Amino acid sequence: MIGLLQRVSAASVSVDGAVIGAIGRGLLVLVCAEKGDTEREADALLGKLLGYRVFSDEAGKMNRSLADVEGGLLLVPQFTLAADTRSGTRPSFSPAAAPADGRRLFDHAVRQARARHAIVETGQFGADMQVALTNDGPVTFWLRIDPPKTSA
Repeated sequence: MIGLLQRVSAASVSVDGAVIGAIGRGLLVLVCAEKGDTEREADALLGKLLGYRVFSDEAGKMNRSLADVEGGLLLVPQFTLAADTRSGTRPSFSPAAAPADGRRLFDHAVRQARARHAIVETGQFGADMQVALTNDGPVTFWLRIDPPKTSA
């Protein structure tokens, strides 16, 4: 699973001109499932997102997590994060999970997030979304949870 985490002072996602999710201070996370990902990777990514220390403490150091600051979490599905860009000028999306698997894992992550965190908003899987944000810092991290290696 991949999560592109951005610390924001505000973020929203719209579909067909209507805002479907919005947060104030918190994290906007673009989420992508890759082939081989399971609920285990989705849970691990969520745990990392909720505990990742990207908010400043009194000394100005990144020492506080989303849970610590009680910020909002906006999860937006984005399969393009799995793009293979190593050759040519057109990305390949073969590393991305099949749409049904991607939707299942995104929905799982959302359910788990709502069970563990007070403020959770989402984008819409498969929709043409417009995402607006004010990146705070800017602070952006690319997080990846790989499935376990299988031995042959």
